[in-house]
This record gives sequence, structure tokens and C-alpha cells, in this order.
Amino acid sequence: MDIIYPLAVPKGRRLCCEVCEAPAERVCTACTVTYYCGVVHQRADWNSIHEKICQLLIPLRTSMPFYNSEEERRHGLQQLQQRQKHLIEFCYTVAQKYLFEGKHAAAVPAALHSLRFRMNVHGLSSVELVPAYLLLAEASLGLGHIVQAEEYLSQAQWTVLKSTDCCSATHSLLHRNLGLLYIAKENYEEARYHLANDIYFASCAFGTEDIRTSGGYFHLANIFYGLKKLDLADTLYTKVSEIWSKYLNDRYQVLSRVRIQQIDLLGKRFETDTGLDEAQEAEAIQILTSIWNIRESTSDTAPQKTIFVLKTLFMLYYLMTNSSKASVPRKASCWHKNTPREPSVWPKNSISVSTNRTPSKSY
Repeated sequence: MDIIYPLAVPKGRRLCCEVCEAPAERVCTACTVTYYCGVVHQRADWNSIHEKICQLLIPLRTSMPFYNSEEERRHGLQQLQQRQKHLIEFCYTVAQKYLFEGKHAAAVPAALHSLRFRMNVHGLSSVELVPAYLLLAEASLGLGHIVQAEEYLSQAQWTVLKSTDCCSATHSLLHRNLGLLYIAKENYEEARYHLANDIYFASCAFGTEDIRTSGGYFHLANIFYGLKKLDLADTLYTKVSEIWSKYLNDRYQVLSRVRIQQIDLLGKRFETDTGLDEAQEAEAIQILTSIWNIRESTSDTAPQKTIFVLKTLFMLYYLMTNSSKASVPRKASCWHKNTPREPSVWPKNSISVSTNRTPSKSY
């Protein structure tokens, strides 16, 4: 990091910290276009997202070159916008992944980058800003900053109210985050209202049995579980497990048909994959592990339900990695030894059980 000397900054130009927008005192030496108020915020940004996009920021934050024609200028602007759109989605996915992994502090810089790029591309009042506001709200909730989360959610709500073309998927995300806010405030009646709306809008956008709808069912089940309404919670946990089981099994069946004889250029079989991005994979692990932990605590009354969610978790791990490298938490090994193989669900030699990992409780 290089220190910024005030006399070297052009008059009238204000350099702001990338994280908190306070007056900057340091600059990243790798890209020389990103500024920070101090070492703490520089390290936070670097560990979160800056290391991944450092060099990509240079063409976005430097003056455009001189073009010989209007056509070249338009082409240059199009390329610039495409880079920004790529970074919008990349930063958004990285922030989402951090949230599902419980790394709320790390999610903040990545979400802020996504928000700023959205502002540059879509303007200050576009509904496209809402997903980034919601990420920041969820990160703030995870950090215990409820007032800050309410501010981000208010901004998101106001943006949605002003918009005439807000899609059902955005409405779903908004209500889900409002539900999480009221859960944090222990206002469970209001939380149930918003999560019910989340499920409704997600169902309109994707269908009632889609994995993108399952998050609403899961959070609603958590409320009922906390309120000791175990029958309702059990029904919803079962539905979430079935949704993910069907998706993963269907995915495996498709890959099996396509790749039976398909060989890549190196002469090796193609890697398995889930069809999900990193954030969705992290969400699946978080949801299924949480349900498994809850099922395990009540396995004496319904062992088949524990086995079912464990099978789903095994399939997820298998599809996420090559079969020779797949591993699952150690506690699963006891269940795995007593779980019958089903040819329609389980590939041969699909799972190698690790004895070094134990799952963390995420509920």
C-alpha cells in the first residue's frame, strides 16, 4: 500500500475509501485506482473481493483512450459496459456465497462493489439496485447491525415501489429479507407474513417445486421449529428435502445419459457438476446440513427422514466434486454404513467418507 500525499492530488478531486467512503489515505499499488482510509479496510476489501478483480478495475477507472471514429468510440463504450455487467454478477455471486457460508463481514465489500457497478450501469433509481441492497441488508443482519439492515431494506422497498416493471423474483428476494429482519427482531407474525409472500412470488417466478422457492419454505420451517410447532416445521423441512432431492437426482440422471460415452480431449471422463453456481451450492449445503442436524436430533422417532436428507446431502457432495475426491462430514459415516444403495439415485463408488470433518450447526 502507498500513502497518498494530499499535495499530489489534483485540486477539487476527492478520493474516497472503497469500503466506507471516508477520505482516502492509501492506494492499492497493484491497480493504483482503488483507495482506502486505512490498512484495515484495505485488507477487508482484498480478502473479500479486490484480489479477484484488482486488474479488472483498471480499464473501468481510467480515462478512455482517444478514438479515431464514432464507431470505435461506441465499441469502446459497449466493451466497458459489458465488463461492468460481468463484475456486477461476479461480485453478487461472491457476496452470496459468503453469506451462505456465514461470512457476513466478508460479504460486505463484494456487495458494495456490486451495488456501485449497478449504479454506474443502470442509474441511481433502477430496480436493478435492489438485489445488492438486499445482500447488504442480509450481511448487516448477520453482523447484528439491525438498524443498518433496516436502512438498506427501506431503500430496496422504496425502489421497488417506484418501479413499474419489478419482476416476481425481485419481490421474492425483498420479502425473504424482510422476513429475516423480523426474525432477528423476534416479530414472528410479521416474519411469517413476509416469508409467505416470498414463497408466493418465488412460485410465480419459478414454480412451487423449484430450488429457488425452497429457501422460503426453509426459513418458514425454522420459525415453526423455534416456536415448537414441530408438525408444521417437519412438513416444511420434508418439502425442502424433497425439492433438493428431486433436483439433484434429475441432474445426475441427465449427466449419466449424456456422459456415458463422452470423453474430453485429455481422454478423461468429464467432471460431475451440479448445474448451480457457487452461491447456490453454498446455499444447498447450508440448508441441507441444517435440516440434517435437526433430523438427527429426532432420528429416534423418524430415522427414515434422517436417511433421506443424508442421501440428498451425499448426492450434492458427489455432484460438486469428482467421485474420487468427494467427502462428507464424519458424522455421516455412521448413517452411510446403514443406508441402502439405490441404483436410480446412487452412482457406484460415488462417495468416499472423510473422517476428518465435522459439520457446524447452521441453525
